[in-house]
Amino acid sequence: MNDFFNAAIWEKAWKDESDLKINRMKKNGIDPARSFDHKAKTFNEQSFNEEGRKRTKRIMNWLEGQGVQFENSSILDIGAASGVFSVPFAERGARVTAVETSPPLIELLEKNLSNFAEDQVKIVPEKFEDIDVQAKGWNRAFDLVFVSMSPVIHNWESVEKVLHCARKFCYISMPASPSEHSLVNEIWPLVTGQLFHTKHMEMGYLLHLLYLKGYVYESLITREMKTTEVSREAALQEALTWLRHHRLPDDERNRKIIANYLEQAYPSGKVVIQEGGRFGKVLIRLQDQNMYTREI
Repeated sequence: MNDFFNAAIWEKAWKDESDLKINRMKKNGIDPARSFDHKAKTFNEQSFNEEGRKRTKRIMNWLEGQGVQFENSSILDIGAASGVFSVPFAERGARVTAVETSPPLIELLEKNLSNFAEDQVKIVPEKFEDIDVQAKGWNRAFDLVFVSMSPVIHNWESVEKVLHCARKFCYISMPASPSEHSLVNEIWPLVTGQLFHTKHMEMGYLLHLLYLKGYVYESLITREMKTTEVSREAALQEALTWLRHHRLPDDERNRKIIANYLEQAYPSGKVVIQEGGRFGKVLIRLQDQNMYTREI
């Protein structure tokens, strides 16, 4: 039971699990920082359609309800993607520094931010992991550091680096459960002969370590789903990518199994996919943390 309150053990467990996952991805030819490139255009469209804007507004309204102010604030958006939050941050009057490394996402980000003044938005096309926070002058430089569903957060060391940039608030969101994906549920038994089993997610490490280290924060777990329609070929490629992520071969055998199934199950050529899951959001109050530390 003592281990439950031992932060060092939790830090090591998170790091070991994350390193194992990253090494598996790299072994299967997947670069975590670039694994989203092929979805950039679709992601951008879904982020700025009516449903995507509603989701963004819900999150921003939650932040405002916790006391976050956007007007005249400085925000560091790490893993900004195509600007799903950088754009509305700027629209609300914030000065935004957007960090993104994916070339197709940077291209879309530049386009989406093109209407704002240069002194209001700045794009940093670098890996946050490679950035020297002290040399950049980013130490406690931002009112809000915002990290939404980004592979940047993968162990406690990465969390500390993000926290060092924040002056008032730090927002981190991560999956709180494995992704729910209707196509995976359909093809997994065909390929493996077994049902798809879920695993615990890293959100638990984050929340527990914040608690053990005395941080002041609010957290929220929601379940969010979306429905998309793609071609059979796109569905096939998505399924093969999933196999690689889970250390299964995307060989000719599995390709034929999936392609045959898609042809029989979706004769129209259009595959309807439902995907989503439970997502965790946490807002860390650095001002309250600093006050608490000074009082002690």
